[in-house]
Amino acid sequence: MVQPCPAAAGMTVDTIETPALVVDLDTYERNLDRMAAILHDKPVRLRPHAKTHKSPAIALDQIARGAVGACSQKISEAEILVAGGIKDVLISNQVVGAAKIARVAALASRARIGICVDDAGNARDLGAAAVAAGNRIDVLVEIEVGGQRCGVAPGAAAVELARIVASTSGLRFRGLQAYHGGAQHIRDHAERRDAIERAAESTRTTIAALKEAGLECPIVAGGGTGSLMIDLELGVLNELQAGSYIFMDADYGAAGTTGLAPGFENSLFVLATVMSAPRPGIAIADAGLKAMTFESGPPRVEKPAGIRYAGPSDEHGNLELAPGLSLSLGDRLWLIPGHCDPTVNLYDWYVGVRGDRVERIWPVAARGAGA
Repeated sequence: MVQPCPAAAGMTVDTIETPALVVDLDTYERNLDRMAAILHDKPVRLRPHAKTHKSPAIALDQIARGAVGACSQKISEAEILVAGGIKDVLISNQVVGAAKIARVAALASRARIGICVDDAGNARDLGAAAVAAGNRIDVLVEIEVGGQRCGVAPGAAAVELARIVASTSGLRFRGLQAYHGGAQHIRDHAERRDAIERAAESTRTTIAALKEAGLECPIVAGGGTGSLMIDLELGVLNELQAGSYIFMDADYGAAGTTGLAPGFENSLFVLATVMSAPRPGIAIADAGLKAMTFESGPPRVEKPAGIRYAGPSDEHGNLELAPGLSLSLGDRLWLIPGHCDPTVNLYDWYVGVRGDRVERIWPVAARGAGA
């Protein structure tokens, strides 16, 4: 069941029901425009990741500023993006199982659909489903470039899998997926750069091996917000999948801006309310484990100043106040979540605000789309 919307256009910010997922529209639009400005004269395409926002409306805002389409991480997300008007979607992940593969093949009749593979049997299953549906699916061979997640080994193993894809009816071999997710949040800039350079070298080696085998590699995809400027400098990727840049979060803030594109700002907040102030120096907010995720640490209190989010329970957030500071019941808190992507997945609605007014409401359409 979709929960009631916590606000309506025209309301004042102080009347939004909390906890609520709030987007500062001025900042959000600056982030969109900043990315467009960074890439406008670069030989690289932007295919931003929708797992960050899970919203066709936001994907359309990105496409309006030059993005070529969107990434999703699940077939269910891709289906919702296509239903919302996105005509070019890459599922930047593996999809296995007959029922899900059939959904991928069927979706390719409604939009251009790409997918990643790291297994020959999976590729053949996708091809058979595409043929049965009368469609073709774009395929990127995913290579493991340091993240120790999905991906076939770079070099010869990737070339062999690419040959299988290229020879399988129903599939189009389109290139490589080379994403190093773990590098995005490395705190030390030199270590982060080293990880991205090693990923780039593995990717270069594989591109050269594909060329030697007579296989064109028009797409070399990957990258993220945390490696954006390094990826642009190295020039190996030609399709960037940064997603968090539209919102940012406390963990990106802790990682520092060195090596990140300068100018991205926090635009996503969990708006919370003080529900108890039982003792001096302590207050309790109505936003705990069910309002934010904590795998990347606690939220940062953006305002008011002088408050530390000390820890959560299911429905409570314990706040420590600076000496001399007090809060009253009903006071509002603007919290920057530790990790924007999974926090978004806890909400049914975005509340877009400009100044002290609610301007835009839109659903988190792919919330919970994990299949």
